[in-house]
Amino acid sequence: MNGQWIGTFTGTNNGPLIVELDDVGGGYEGFFIAIDQNPALPNVRGDFIAPKNSEKFSLRVFLTAVDRATGNPILADALKSTFPTAIQAKYTDSNWSVSDKQIDVSWSSDLGTNGIGIVHKSAGHEDSKLVATEMDWNQFKEHATGLEPARFVFRGQGNNRWKLRTSFHRTGRANLHRFMRQDVSALYRHMTGLAPHRFNLENSLDYAAFLALVQHHGYPTPLLDWTLSPFIAAYFAFKNAKPRELPEADKVRLHVLDTIKWNSMFEKAQVLAPAFLYMTILEPLALNNPRVLPQQGLFAVTNVDDLEKYIADREMERETTFLTAIDISISERPKVMKELALMGINAGSLFPGLDGACEQLKERYFSIP
Repeated sequence: MNGQWIGTFTGTNNGPLIVELDDVGGGYEGFFIAIDQNPALPNVRGDFIAPKNSEKFSLRVFLTAVDRATGNPILADALKSTFPTAIQAKYTDSNWSVSDKQIDVSWSSDLGTNGIGIVHKSAGHEDSKLVATEMDWNQFKEHATGLEPARFVFRGQGNNRWKLRTSFHRTGRANLHRFMRQDVSALYRHMTGLAPHRFNLENSLDYAAFLALVQHHGYPTPLLDWTLSPFIAAYFAFKNAKPRELPEADKVRLHVLDTIKWNSMFEKAQVLAPAFLYMTILEPLALNNPRVLPQQGLFAVTNVDDLEKYIADREMERETTFLTAIDISISERPKVMKELALMGINAGSLFPGLDGACEQLKERYFSIP
């Protein structure tokens, strides 16, 4: 039951419905966001803990009107001035029916409003359905050098079956409110004694830099690494491929995202957990993070588990293409890594420090498994 569930609700009100649940041992800690289609009414959030091992259960969930941009509760005075016709229910009594891929929920509030919702489990864990163009290494080099500079960002993955998915969502978690409350607080307490820069988490630039730093040191975050260089992306695709574990016919994948077009059509989220689904391209400050600049790194920050489907849905809505993919045979790895090293793209240049230097020499003198 843990993970992200997305669907719609109908009844007294109508609109998209998002449910996010984390397995916390004795139950599932999560929340729902009901996004009302009527702009005169606020989005509503309900936090709850659902029982484990129950296909059917009932819950009383207390409700909060939330600001769409920040996800924060709207205070009574602000609610009255912003949504003068809205009368906010205090709670709703809900009945849940859960299967592997769908949750059905019905409810009635203390005001007498009612509705039903159907949400479907994210398929972010399934194999990619993105149709890619197959190229050899020489064709990719020609294609990459012909692209408009600074328009596209690139991401290399060592297996073309993997979907675009953040390290946070790959753990099976989805509740970013819990991540902000629990994980970020713990990380900050520990990192304060280790990093020379004192991050101010009230500042959005510092917050982004902090997440980028812990991401680059292996902590799962809702950030997805991209680079402005197609060849650095190719390095990461082939570096992370493991030829001995894969048939020679298998392929690595290079994703290409048109950020100019994406940024021109969609609003940027200002916080990790606003009251809507989003993907925002972010270029954080390189505070205490010497890897960002040589990797020409930037990030997509998102609260969406299945990014591939989310982007495909936006492409269908806007009748355009944002994301393409290129597959290259894993058998070309020796040639690719040799040529990239001659370009100056290797572990030593991308990972400044002892680890990078040793990895660079390992690539030079050993056959990488």
